[in-house]
Amino acid sequence: MAEKSNILVIGGTGYIGKFIVEASAKAGHPTYALMRDSTLSSPDKSQIVSNFKSLGVKLVIGDLFDHESLVKAIKQVDVVISTVGHSLLGHQYKIIAAIKEAGNVKRFFPSEFGNDVDRVYAVEPIKSAYASKVKIRRLIEAEGIPYTIVSANFFAEYFLATLDQPGATAPPRENVVILGDGNPKAIFNKEEDVGTYTIRAVDDPRTLNKILYLRPPGNIYSFNDLVSLWEKKIGTTLQRVYVPEEQVLKNIQEAAYPLNLLLSIGHAVYVRGGHTSFEIDPSFGVEASQLFPDVKYTSVDEYLSKLSTLTLENHLSCD
Repeated sequence: MAEKSNILVIGGTGYIGKFIVEASAKAGHPTYALMRDSTLSSPDKSQIVSNFKSLGVKLVIGDLFDHESLVKAIKQVDVVISTVGHSLLGHQYKIIAAIKEAGNVKRFFPSEFGNDVDRVYAVEPIKSAYASKVKIRRLIEAEGIPYTIVSANFFAEYFLATLDQPGATAPPRENVVILGDGNPKAIFNKEEDVGTYTIRAVDDPRTLNKILYLRPPGNIYSFNDLVSLWEKKIGTTLQRVYVPEEQVLKNIQEAAYPLNLLLSIGHAVYVRGGHTSFEIDPSFGVEASQLFPDVKYTSVDEYLSKLSTLTLENHLSCD
């Protein structure tokens, strides 16, 4: 077997980053996580840091805004994966500059993991975030850096756990709000599976300079079908409240952050069909479950089955 690439994750203690780091370490890659001194001593991050150490992850002190530390960290690895958060997306040019100076990186994964920003219709405020990702894509191409972009669509724990009802802490049992007519298909992937597919792509020549789309067939659902499946799991019919596009756009304009951001994402996906409104052409993309059929991913059906059991237990404990 070929030697596994050394991988550096920037933003590894963040929401999706920790799953990428864990998947990398468990797959046997020498794994490095760039983090600030303040992160190492943060009580909020202590459990994540402890888990990294137990997995043999090498913790590298550095900062996105410290060029010298970035270059030093990058020189130790073959592959760089950025999972920086929303507010830092536009600053990834600093990673690109460090990669160029280091001169040894054979693959860069920018922080994406959502919609394909080149092929989605979006309104503000999410439009600006997508524009930042587009700008980074063009810079990577212009600099000739080998890359893979991961389009993971929606994270299950973030969007499925409440059936994407903003402000909710549990999935609905009476009413459910649906943006648009509920017919465009969306895609929901468990965070651990996003990590697994991303790491599988690292040394695969088929994903080089391509977009890796996570479209497992068991995870593609319209909102209407999603609600129907949930109703089946809990044995209850929900009242469906449909919000037409004109009202969705009005709500986005009137809402404060972060609700306006969530609604604009919902508009892009549930109303405009941003996950599935285009075919994957081999000239620019490949599909993860077809490339790696041996990966046992968590389907939406399986996820909602577990969720319904937990919801029932919580419901009974409150009675």
